[in-house]
Amino acid sequence: MFATRNSLKLAARSFSTATPQQSKVAVLGAAGGIGQPLSLLLKANTRVTKLSLYDIHNTPGVAADVGHINTLSEVTGYSAKDQDGLKKALEGAELVVIPAGVPRKPGMTRDDLFNTNAGIVRDLAQACAEVCPKAKLLIISNPVNSTVPIASEVFKKAGVYDAKKIFGVTSLDLVRASRFIGDKMGKIVDVPVVGGHAGITIIPLFSQVKGLALSNEERDALTHRVQFGGDEVVQAKDGLGSATLSMAYAGARFADSLLRASSGEDVLEWAFIRSDLFKKEGLEYFSTYVKLDKDGVKEILPLPESISEYERELVQKAIPELKKSETKGASFVA
Repeated sequence: MFATRNSLKLAARSFSTATPQQSKVAVLGAAGGIGQPLSLLLKANTRVTKLSLYDIHNTPGVAADVGHINTLSEVTGYSAKDQDGLKKALEGAELVVIPAGVPRKPGMTRDDLFNTNAGIVRDLAQACAEVCPKAKLLIISNPVNSTVPIASEVFKKAGVYDAKKIFGVTSLDLVRASRFIGDKMGKIVDVPVVGGHAGITIIPLFSQVKGLALSNEERDALTHRVQFGGDEVVQAKDGLGSATLSMAYAGARFADSLLRASSGEDVLEWAFIRSDLFKKEGLEYFSTYVKLDKDGVKEILPLPESISEYERELVQKAIPELKKSETKGASFVA
């Protein structure tokens, strides 16, 4: 069984208003659909003392806008036309959040984004490896199942790889699972979600929710909705975007968890990380429950023994898909 809320402090649902330490957070892709609301939420977090925004264009305008929010953090914005703009954005960063890339459109899967976003993540990861190699990387750009291996391979080539500091942000799957089960239970509860961050690799562990009783039909429907919740948003926006606002919230929540851990709190989170959990199956990356500390990942927790047979089958179905995405990402940098 996963550790309970009482044994360690889980990520808060509201962002910190505590007295801040010096914490610089950089957002790469800050003028985009995720980047703008993400930057707003990070500006509102008083643990962030410096917020550095970078994008191809329009970043100074975003910085000026969020800079008027009444927290004391300093906000700077750099664009591609600024000399050494990316370098300036990254210098001294403790966290680097990467939502850069193109969004999904109707009919597209996250994997369809690979051809464009893979190169973007590779180039941004290269800049991070050169300028702020000890920063924690929070990768939102899809397909996360491939972009995390891409960033890892870039850091390996640069000789600065630290698996404890590179995260694929899967928090939106957790947020969705919690929200959808909230309708069933009449309250918001934490739902573990493991695996990856695309389609059938997203595995909600409803068996771990105390007091939740689901019929097989309800379980199947809710599992599918969590796995393909992004499609709901893409279709509802009718070609005008993907899940940007909810992803920004989820990304800001995960960033807050890392900032809390950096200040000495014991924090539990879920993330797509380098892991030996399925080493025998030849899988290097998996999203699971982790303990965080000031250095990033402190401990990777195994899957609970009490997961259902249905969930075990979902894990086994996900492994080949995860391996394929992992290989695709690593090969892109090779």
